[in-house]
Amino acid sequence: MPKKVHKLGLFGLGAFGRLIVRHLSPYFDIRAYDPSPEAKAYAKRHNVELVSLEEAAANRIVILATPIRTLKALAEQIAPHVPLNALVIDVGSVKVNPAQWLTDALPKSVCVLCTHPLFGPQSARYGIHNMEIVVCPVRVRHLPPIVKFLEKTLDLKVSVTTPEVHDRALAAVQGLTHLIAKVLNGMGPLPTEHTTRSYDLLMQGVGLVSGDSDELFMSIERDNPFAAEIRKRFFHEIDSLRTRLENGHK
Repeated sequence: MPKKVHKLGLFGLGAFGRLIVRHLSPYFDIRAYDPSPEAKAYAKRHNVELVSLEEAAANRIVILATPIRTLKALAEQIAPHVPLNALVIDVGSVKVNPAQWLTDALPKSVCVLCTHPLFGPQSARYGIHNMEIVVCPVRVRHLPPIVKFLEKTLDLKVSVTTPEVHDRALAAVQGLTHLIAKVLNGMGPLPTEHTTRSYDLLMQGVGLVSGDSDELFMSIERDNPFAAEIRKRFFHEIDSLRTRLENGHK
Protein backbone atom coordinates (compact mmCIF):
# COMPACT_ATOMS: atom_id res chain seq x y z
CA MET A 1 0.00 0.00 0.00
CA PRO A 2 1.26 3.53 -0.70
CA LYS A 3 2.62 5.39 2.31
CA LYS A 4 0.18 7.93 3.69
CA VAL A 5 1.72 11.40 3.81
CA HIS A 6 0.40 14.80 4.79
CA LYS A 7 -0.08 17.54 2.23
CA LEU A 8 2.09 20.62 2.51
CA GLY A 9 1.70 23.94 0.75
CA LEU A 10 5.00 25.53 -0.26
CA PHE A 11 5.33 29.11 -1.46
CA GLY A 12 8.55 29.69 -3.39
CA LEU A 13 10.73 27.32 -5.40
CA GLY A 14 13.89 29.38 -5.24
CA ALA A 15 17.16 28.05 -3.85
CA PHE A 16 15.82 27.44 -0.36
CA GLY A 17 12.44 26.21 -1.55
CA ARG A 18 14.26 23.55 -3.54
CA LEU A 19 16.21 22.55 -0.45
CA ILE A 20 12.89 22.15 1.35
CA VAL A 21 11.58 19.93 -1.44
CA ARG A 22 14.71 17.79 -1.25
CA HIS A 23 14.38 17.08 2.47
CA LEU A 24 10.61 17.14 3.05
CA SER A 25 9.30 15.32 -0.03
CA PRO A 26 9.82 11.89 1.63
CA TYR A 27 7.36 12.93 4.35
CA PHE A 28 4.92 15.29 2.63
CA ASP A 29 2.97 15.59 -0.58
CA ILE A 30 4.25 19.02 -1.58
CA ARG A 31 1.94 21.34 -3.49
CA ALA A 32 3.90 24.41 -4.54
CA TYR A 33 3.01 27.88 -5.71
CA ASP A 34 5.58 29.86 -7.69
CA PRO A 35 4.60 31.58 -10.95
CA SER A 36 8.16 31.96 -12.27
CA PRO A 37 9.23 30.08 -15.44
CA GLU A 38 12.22 28.64 -13.56
CA ALA A 39 9.89 27.11 -10.99
CA LYS A 40 7.80 25.49 -13.71
CA ALA A 41 10.88 23.84 -15.22
CA TYR A 42 12.13 22.70 -11.80
CA ALA A 43 8.74 21.29 -10.79
CA LYS A 44 8.54 19.26 -14.00
CA ARG A 45 12.02 17.77 -13.46
CA HIS A 46 11.45 16.95 -9.78
CA ASN A 47 7.83 15.80 -9.88
CA VAL A 48 6.55 18.68 -7.75
CA GLU A 49 2.89 19.60 -8.19
CA LEU A 50 2.42 23.27 -9.07
CA VAL A 51 -0.92 24.66 -7.90
CA SER A 52 -2.68 27.99 -7.56
CA LEU A 53 -2.09 30.35 -4.64
CA GLU A 54 -5.45 29.36 -3.18
CA GLU A 55 -4.70 25.63 -3.44
CA ALA A 56 -1.26 25.97 -1.87
CA ALA A 57 -2.70 27.99 1.01
CA ALA A 58 -5.51 25.47 1.64
CA ASN A 59 -3.25 22.95 3.41
CA ARG A 60 -2.87 22.17 7.09
CA ILE A 61 0.83 23.01 6.87
CA VAL A 62 2.04 25.96 4.81
CA ILE A 63 5.67 27.04 4.39
CA LEU A 64 6.53 30.51 3.11
CA ALA A 65 9.94 30.42 1.40
CA THR A 66 9.71 33.70 -0.48
CA PRO A 67 11.82 36.90 -0.20
CA ILE A 68 11.02 38.98 2.87
CA ARG A 69 9.91 41.91 0.70
CA THR A 70 6.95 39.78 -0.45
CA LEU A 71 6.02 38.26 2.91
CA LYS A 72 3.62 40.85 4.30
CA ALA A 73 1.54 40.98 1.12
CA LEU A 74 1.66 37.19 0.75
CA ALA A 75 0.37 36.67 4.29
CA GLU A 76 -2.56 38.96 3.50
CA GLN A 77 -3.25 37.11 0.23
CA ILE A 78 -3.33 33.64 1.75
CA ALA A 79 -5.23 34.60 4.92
CA PRO A 80 -8.73 33.91 3.51
CA HIS A 81 -7.69 30.48 2.23
CA VAL A 82 -5.73 28.97 5.14
CA PRO A 83 -7.77 26.32 7.02
CA LEU A 84 -8.73 26.58 10.68
CA ASN A 85 -5.91 25.38 12.96
CA ALA A 86 -3.43 25.30 10.11
CA LEU A 87 0.27 25.85 10.77
CA VAL A 88 2.02 28.59 8.78
CA ILE A 89 5.82 28.60 8.85
CA ASP A 90 8.32 31.09 7.51
CA VAL A 91 12.00 30.32 6.95
CA GLY A 92 13.59 33.74 6.48
CA SER A 93 16.75 35.25 7.93
CA VAL A 94 14.99 37.85 10.09
CA LYS A 95 12.15 37.25 12.50
CA VAL A 96 10.81 40.34 14.31
CA ASN A 97 8.92 41.94 11.41
CA PRO A 98 7.74 38.67 9.77
CA ALA A 99 6.36 37.48 13.13
CA GLN A 100 4.30 40.66 13.40
CA TRP A 101 3.13 40.54 9.79
CA LEU A 102 1.97 36.93 10.08
CA THR A 103 0.14 37.36 13.37
CA ASP A 104 -1.56 40.51 12.09
CA ALA A 105 -2.65 39.04 8.75
CA LEU A 106 -3.62 35.47 9.60
CA PRO A 107 -6.74 34.45 11.55
CA LYS A 108 -6.19 33.84 15.27
CA SER A 109 -7.06 30.16 14.78
CA VAL A 110 -3.98 29.74 12.55
CA CYS A 111 -0.73 28.79 14.24
CA VAL A 112 2.36 30.84 13.36
CA LEU A 113 5.85 29.38 13.60
CA CYS A 114 8.79 31.55 12.58
CA THR A 115 11.95 29.58 11.85
CA HIS A 116 15.45 30.24 10.57
CA PRO A 117 17.45 27.26 9.33
CA LEU A 118 21.07 28.32 9.96
CA PHE A 119 22.15 26.71 6.71
CA GLY A 120 21.47 27.06 3.02
CA PRO A 121 21.96 25.25 -0.28
CA GLN A 122 25.74 25.76 -0.13
CA SER A 123 26.39 24.66 3.45
CA ALA A 124 23.79 21.86 3.18
CA ARG A 125 24.92 20.44 -0.16
CA TYR A 126 26.13 17.27 1.59
CA GLY A 127 23.16 17.00 3.94
CA ILE A 128 21.63 18.66 6.99
CA HIS A 129 22.73 16.22 9.72
CA ASN A 130 23.11 18.04 13.07
CA MET A 131 22.67 21.48 11.52
CA GLU A 132 20.86 24.09 13.56
CA ILE A 133 17.41 25.54 13.06
CA VAL A 134 16.10 28.39 15.19
CA VAL A 135 12.43 28.08 16.10
CA CYS A 136 10.31 31.00 17.32
CA PRO A 137 6.87 29.75 18.45
CA VAL A 138 4.95 32.97 17.85
CA ARG A 139 1.48 31.44 18.07
CA VAL A 140 1.80 27.67 18.42
CA ARG A 141 -0.38 25.28 20.40
CA HIS A 142 1.61 22.06 20.15
CA LEU A 143 5.33 22.71 19.85
CA PRO A 144 6.79 19.37 21.12
CA PRO A 145 5.66 17.28 18.09
CA ILE A 146 7.18 19.87 15.75
CA VAL A 147 10.49 19.86 17.63
CA LYS A 148 10.45 16.07 17.68
CA PHE A 149 10.02 15.91 13.90
CA LEU A 150 12.85 18.38 13.34
CA GLU A 151 15.19 16.59 15.74
CA LYS A 152 14.36 12.91 15.29
CA THR A 153 13.23 12.77 11.66
CA LEU A 154 15.26 15.53 10.00
CA ASP A 155 18.21 15.13 12.42
CA LEU A 156 18.46 18.85 13.08
CA LYS A 157 19.57 20.68 16.22
CA VAL A 158 16.69 22.85 17.42
CA SER A 159 17.08 26.13 19.31
CA VAL A 160 13.87 27.70 20.65
CA THR A 161 13.90 31.47 21.20
CA THR A 162 12.00 34.68 20.54
CA PRO A 163 12.11 36.76 17.34
CA GLU A 164 13.86 39.63 19.15
CA VAL A 165 16.57 37.46 20.69
CA HIS A 166 17.12 35.84 17.29
CA ASP A 167 17.43 39.14 15.42
CA ARG A 168 19.79 40.65 17.99
CA ALA A 169 22.15 37.70 17.64
CA LEU A 170 21.89 37.38 13.86
CA ALA A 171 22.56 41.09 13.35
CA ALA A 172 26.15 40.20 14.18
CA VAL A 173 26.29 36.53 13.18
CA GLN A 174 24.89 37.03 9.68
CA GLY A 175 25.16 40.77 9.29
CA LEU A 176 28.92 40.89 9.80
CA THR A 177 29.59 37.65 7.91
CA HIS A 178 27.77 38.78 4.78
CA LEU A 179 29.18 42.29 5.03
CA ILE A 180 32.77 41.05 5.19
CA ALA A 181 32.11 38.52 2.41
CA LYS A 182 30.69 41.28 0.20
CA VAL A 183 33.80 43.40 0.71
CA LEU A 184 36.24 40.55 0.08
CA ASN A 185 34.37 39.43 -3.04
CA GLY A 186 34.57 42.98 -4.31
CA MET A 187 38.35 42.90 -3.84
CA GLY A 188 38.80 39.73 -5.89
CA PRO A 189 40.44 37.87 -7.31
CA LEU A 190 42.33 37.22 -4.09
CA PRO A 191 45.38 34.92 -3.75
CA THR A 192 44.95 31.14 -3.71
CA GLU A 193 48.65 30.30 -3.26
CA HIS A 194 51.01 30.73 -0.29
CA THR A 195 48.05 31.10 2.04
CA THR A 196 47.80 30.62 5.80
CA ARG A 197 45.34 28.48 7.72
CA SER A 198 43.52 31.55 9.07
CA TYR A 199 43.21 32.98 5.54
CA ASP A 200 41.90 29.67 4.20
CA LEU A 201 39.27 29.49 6.95
CA LEU A 202 38.22 33.07 6.23
CA MET A 203 37.89 32.38 2.52
CA GLN A 204 36.00 29.17 3.24
CA GLY A 205 33.46 31.20 5.22
CA VAL A 206 33.22 33.73 2.41
CA GLY A 207 32.62 30.91 -0.07
CA LEU A 208 29.66 29.61 1.94
CA VAL A 209 27.74 32.87 1.48
CA SER A 210 29.17 34.21 -1.77
CA GLY A 211 26.51 32.37 -3.78
CA ASP A 212 23.67 34.03 -1.87
CA SER A 213 21.62 36.56 -3.77
CA ASP A 214 22.05 40.30 -3.38
CA GLU A 215 18.42 40.39 -2.30
CA LEU A 216 19.22 38.11 0.64
CA PHE A 217 22.18 40.31 1.56
CA MET A 218 20.01 43.42 1.53
CA SER A 219 17.36 41.66 3.60
CA ILE A 220 19.89 40.62 6.25
CA GLU A 221 21.30 44.14 6.43
CA ARG A 222 18.13 46.22 6.09
CA ASP A 223 15.26 44.13 7.45
CA ASN A 224 16.90 43.14 10.71
CA PRO A 225 16.05 46.01 13.11
CA PHE A 226 19.33 45.56 14.99
CA ALA A 227 21.72 45.30 12.01
CA ALA A 228 22.23 49.05 11.55
CA GLU A 229 23.77 49.43 15.01
CA ILE A 230 26.15 46.51 14.38
CA ARG A 231 27.22 48.08 11.07
CA LYS A 232 27.74 51.41 12.77
CA ARG A 233 30.06 49.83 15.35
CA PHE A 234 31.87 47.84 12.65
CA PHE A 235 32.53 50.87 10.45
CA HIS A 236 33.60 52.89 13.51
CA GLU A 237 36.25 50.26 14.27
CA ILE A 238 37.37 50.31 10.63
CA ASP A 239 37.66 54.10 10.66
CA SER A 240 39.59 54.00 13.94
CA LEU A 241 42.06 51.47 12.54
CA ARG A 242 42.47 53.44 9.32
CA THR A 243 43.21 56.62 11.27
CA ARG A 244 45.71 54.78 13.44
CA LEU A 245 47.48 53.28 10.42
CA GLU A 246 47.51 56.40 8.26
CA ASN A 247 48.56 58.78 11.04
CA GLY A 248 51.15 56.48 12.54
CA HIS A 249 49.40 56.27 15.93
CA LYS A 250 50.31 53.40 18.22
